[in-house]
Amino acid sequence: MPGVRRARAAHRTRRGGVALSITTIGALILGLLLGVPAAYADEYPSWDDVQAAKANESAASAEVTRIQGLIASLTQNVADTKAAADAAGAEYFTAQQAANAQARRADDLQTQADTQKKIADDAASKAGQIAAQLSRDGGDTTALQLFFSKSTENKDELLQRLGQMDRVLAGTQAIYDRALEAKNTAQSMTDQATSARTERDRLAKVAQGKLAAAQTAAQAAQAALADQQTHLGVLQAQLAALQDTTAKTVAGYQEGEAVRAAAAAAAEAQRLAAAEAARQSGGGGGGSSGGDTSGSSGGGWSGSDGWVRPFGGYQSSGYGYRVPDCNASGCSSSFHEGVDLADGSCGSPIYAAHSGTVTMAWYYGGYGNYIRIENNDGTGIGTGYGHIDYGGFNVSPGQWVNAGQVIAYAGNTGGSFGCHLHFEVYQDDYPINPINFMENRGVYMG
Repeated sequence: MPGVRRARAAHRTRRGGVALSITTIGALILGLLLGVPAAYADEYPSWDDVQAAKANESAASAEVTRIQGLIASLTQNVADTKAAADAAGAEYFTAQQAANAQARRADDLQTQADTQKKIADDAASKAGQIAAQLSRDGGDTTALQLFFSKSTENKDELLQRLGQMDRVLAGTQAIYDRALEAKNTAQSMTDQATSARTERDRLAKVAQGKLAAAQTAAQAAQAALADQQTHLGVLQAQLAALQDTTAKTVAGYQEGEAVRAAAAAAAEAQRLAAAEAARQSGGGGGGSSGGDTSGSSGGGWSGSDGWVRPFGGYQSSGYGYRVPDCNASGCSSSFHEGVDLADGSCGSPIYAAHSGTVTMAWYYGGYGNYIRIENNDGTGIGTGYGHIDYGGFNVSPGQWVNAGQVIAYAGNTGGSFGCHLHFEVYQDDYPINPINFMENRGVYMG
């Protein structure tokens, strides 16, 4: 489809250029969380200060310098805390991916162990059936015990005594040998699976620690951004007033700032109304708030039990093992933990697949800008939404969202090869096949 360059989730091993260590600016984050931003919040000038300074050239110059410093400090706070949040998100992503990979390894080993155990049980059962038949035919259980003793001498003696049963006995011994080998293999695989689960649990704890750091860093970044949004416009207007040599009054600048703030609020309200209208009309290819979704590729379509298709378009990459895509920037993962949906453009609405609480809404390594929603229904189910556009978040951590609500807008952030949504379903913090999960609830991802 035009506009989508093989839109598959890349999930590259690189970290997207984030090089800052969290510890290098930990003090800044702590300060923000404690309410002590570097922009000297208790020293912001009032309009009365500006009015007084305008009356004196020297005072005006000093106030200009101070305001310029405050503006620079606000801007630097946003940049620093965002970089720290991105680094923390990348570290959490790397840690969680390691835990997920170890969980898959443990499951694979256990599956192999279970398969080998079944082979051993089946073989032992067959050998037992033959032995029982021999016992009924010959009545000599001692001979049967000698047969299973693994002694070549006794085996030869038994073969001589049983005469024409030699072919059956040879087959029984082969079955017994296979059973013993399968049993030993099953035990070895079980031991490895146990070790893998222990390592999985260790890595999960590491990931939880990284999650806590990412949450702290994201809160600090949001605090810095809020501080900037609160004060930057006023500071810029005050600076303009001080630098303006015309007869325009400070009151005029205040009025202009009020108009600007009102316009910004109106624009945000308009954006939210447009998003809601898109949700009601189905967005991303059309849809409705109810009805069967069979054959539909539109985002916002509802299935059963309150589940909704999170995005429009087509499925560009499924769940599970795959051949990685590569370009000059890196390669995609060999195991895809979600499903990719692409409609050919950035900016299309992303819908909450189910009602719940937003627990993540920040940069998350290879998944780029990312949202996670916990369903809070006691099932341990959660959903994840990756590669959200820059500035495309429509919700924040801690917020309750309803199924079908527009939560974000699709982008090409993180390890992505084109604008699309990477959608995941979690069971007890580990990704499961979202295609099967959603189809079981009447929502089709094809």
